[in-house]
Amino acid sequence: MGAGELSGRDVLARSLKGQIRRVALGSALGCVHQLGEALVPVLIGVVIDQAVAGQNAGRLALWLGVLAVMYVTLSWSFRLGAKAGERGAEEAAHTIRLAIVGRVLDARGGAEEGRLPGELANVATEDAKRVGAVNMALMSGIWAIAGVTVSAVALLLTSVTLGLIVLLGTPVLLWLGHLLSKPLERRSEAEQDRAAHASGVAADLVAGLRVLKGLGAQEAAVERYRRTSRISLAATLRSARAESWQTGLVLALTGGFIALIALVGGRLALNGSLTLGQLVSAVGLALFLLGPLETFAWVNAELAQGRASAARVAEVLATGHAVVDGDDPVAEPVRGELRLRGVRLGGLDGIDLDLPAGQLTGIAVTDPAGAEALLRCLGRETDPESGSVELDGVPLTRLDPAGLRATVLVAAHDAALFEGSLAANVTPEEEKSENGSAGADSDLRTERAMAAARADEVADSLPHGTATGVGEGGRSLSGGQRQRVLLARALRAGPPVLVVHDPTTAVDTVTEARIASGLRDFRQGRTTIVVTNSPALLAVTDHVILLDAGRVGAEGTHADLVRTDATYRTAVLA
Repeated sequence: MGAGELSGRDVLARSLKGQIRRVALGSALGCVHQLGEALVPVLIGVVIDQAVAGQNAGRLALWLGVLAVMYVTLSWSFRLGAKAGERGAEEAAHTIRLAIVGRVLDARGGAEEGRLPGELANVATEDAKRVGAVNMALMSGIWAIAGVTVSAVALLLTSVTLGLIVLLGTPVLLWLGHLLSKPLERRSEAEQDRAAHASGVAADLVAGLRVLKGLGAQEAAVERYRRTSRISLAATLRSARAESWQTGLVLALTGGFIALIALVGGRLALNGSLTLGQLVSAVGLALFLLGPLETFAWVNAELAQGRASAARVAEVLATGHAVVDGDDPVAEPVRGELRLRGVRLGGLDGIDLDLPAGQLTGIAVTDPAGAEALLRCLGRETDPESGSVELDGVPLTRLDPAGLRATVLVAAHDAALFEGSLAANVTPEEEKSENGSAGADSDLRTERAMAAARADEVADSLPHGTATGVGEGGRSLSGGQRQRVLLARALRAGPPVLVVHDPTTAVDTVTEARIASGLRDFRQGRTTIVVTNSPALLAVTDHVILLDAGRVGAEGTHADLVRTDATYRTAVLA
């Protein structure tokens, strides 16, 4: 079962299962620490009764030695237990983060539908962290239970009345704490939703800043983000208020509970039922109980936030796939023949297309929606509403999506460049063998791809050549430079079938003609489809198809269509 097929609960259960030993170790060490903490006031009471009251110096030295050993044990058990707990929380969060990333990157898609990239990033970071923190919260809860149990037993041995108060009162406090955490859970979920939306809007704003400035719409975009940010802030404040009320009320209940124990203990001491040492032990145990009971309040808050975040994680992981799964591998060798039969999707109205293997085919459109729908079908981002798409006679629905993506590469015109150097964007992974020959071949392919896309000219214009950083999203490059680097990356990948969409809209006509020639030469003998209305690119193709109103309007060479088809002339030359 892949990560994309797991529900949120499955992922949480698997991450906790993988951490079971660490959780058990941390819990055991924490229980040792709580046992020691609870025994300290008992030992102090013993010291008072047996050494101080009896003025026995030998016993005083003995019990002080026992206390010293106890404090050393307390120190190391807490340090090791906390270390195990924090590591368990971080590893659990990492496991969940990997599952979310795996689902987002799943070749069958679907996770990104209806969600901004910033929202998915928020789920993979903040929500994963909160769900992972449940590990630490569970261990802390076990520690607190151990502390309350040891205190109750010690109090029972000291006074049955005090022990019963603790045993009967603690469950009531836990139940009240759980009820008080419900508003926090609801408001925490709303807080994370609003924060994720604000992150998504901010990411979109930064990504489109150049376009917004060009349109003069930056003020409207900034105002939109301000509104979104204010809504997110209001949700955060509501969550913080709910958390403060929950914490304050639980602390007030806990304080009243401790005061009740101290009051009853004092009355028992006054009537002679407790010795001075036992009274000190009882009061010390009551004060010690404040720690575990405060821990219960914190655990309730953590679990409330963890449940809210787990629901958001589960929603992402449970999102349906955009395309059905196929099991068949892509047959080797790949001829690269594509056929569309009766395909309906978006701007496509039942089209039939034959895209021959080993040829450079141009597709011009009168409606951009038709181009987008065609690219989504060929890249299998979605399946047609009706009809079929075939590769070498095999329907794409039967093929493994990951294998298909490696065979048919759709290079969108708005693809992103990554932070790093120009070279790293064209060749993300160097292929080097032990003798270095594969590395030399890799360098040669990169040079040829860069030259074909005229990205070598971009490198020559940069201060450090291909080692120059392009900035986040390639923002240090112009639009035309980014297009050339993106085309070089697609050519360098060398898939059996390459589909490129408008790769030269931001370059000058001279450079465009040179890129068209380089593209044809580089892809000679391999299936290449260029979806564009650029006459320079269409002129070098073997065959051109015109999609008009979602149907095939004309076919032929570029020169023939320019001469004989008015609709084609309008689409390409206007």
